[in-house]
Amino acid sequence: MHTALFTHAACLEHDTGEEHPECADRLRAVLAALEDEAFMFLDRRDAPRATRDQLSRVHPADYVDSILARIPSTGYAAIDSDTVVSPGSGEAALRAAGSVCAAIDAVMAGEVRNAFCAVRPPGHHAEPDQAMGFCLFNNVAVGAMHARDRHGLRRIAIIDFDVHHGNGSQTFAQHDADLFYGSSHQWPLYPGTGSIRESGDFDNVVNVCLAPMSGSPEFRHGMAERMFPALERFRPELVLISAGFDAHTRDPLAGLHLSDDDFAWVTRKLADIADRHAKGRVVSVLEGGYDLRALASASAAHVKALMAA
Repeated sequence: MHTALFTHAACLEHDTGEEHPECADRLRAVLAALEDEAFMFLDRRDAPRATRDQLSRVHPADYVDSILARIPSTGYAAIDSDTVVSPGSGEAALRAAGSVCAAIDAVMAGEVRNAFCAVRPPGHHAEPDQAMGFCLFNNVAVGAMHARDRHGLRRIAIIDFDVHHGNGSQTFAQHDADLFYGSSHQWPLYPGTGSIRESGDFDNVVNVCLAPMSGSPEFRHGMAERMFPALERFRPELVLISAGFDAHTRDPLAGLHLSDDDFAWVTRKLADIADRHAKGRVVSVLEGGYDLRALASASAAHVKALMAA
């Protein structure tokens, strides 16, 4: 079975304004990298819109309505100091969340082995009732609840290797014994959450905190010693990945020093765990990554590892 790539042209129409780091060129760089001959066998699919019901399993209906109502007909609107929307942002956000649901459907149907969702805006900072950190809807959480509601899956894991802690995803998971959230991230750093002491109500949260200037040895040690054993004990039926590539050594928004090889390594390890417990079911969704060259090469390494799984 092949790996699927879910994306949509609407995600390029989310215009955040001049010099904003979360720009459409990020997605263009990823998609250009995935046009290489090495990716000729990717199963390329358009991301559908998320439905109101899908979004409302994570976000209150009035929050969903309020976000979509704040999309301007012209120009820009600021949700907060970091999170900007424009006329194309609502459609992009619906496609981004919908891509994860559709990818889960394809994996569960056995149409593809695993999937990567190359979409924007990102999602892991979005709290149930608050947009922040460039994020409007929590794409991976919407996918997790879709997997539970549509496919009857119970034990679902979200693994997040973005350089910033996914506060919204942890909020979503930490009170539910059948969800697991694991994050590796620079500490301290925005948004200020993700302490090693935060472990969830059921020991279902693992935060691997990496000091500024940490690189491959610290990352791989933290994942191998803390993250992977906890995930093995959890025995997930589905592994969702929040794939942020801003821990790359060239990224301008943080201070970690990971390489393309590190992202390929962690992808292979997660796929191996999914093979043992989840019938190989992995769905990954793009989060951060703000150096275009690094984002392109790291996402390509990640997708190659998925294809080889």
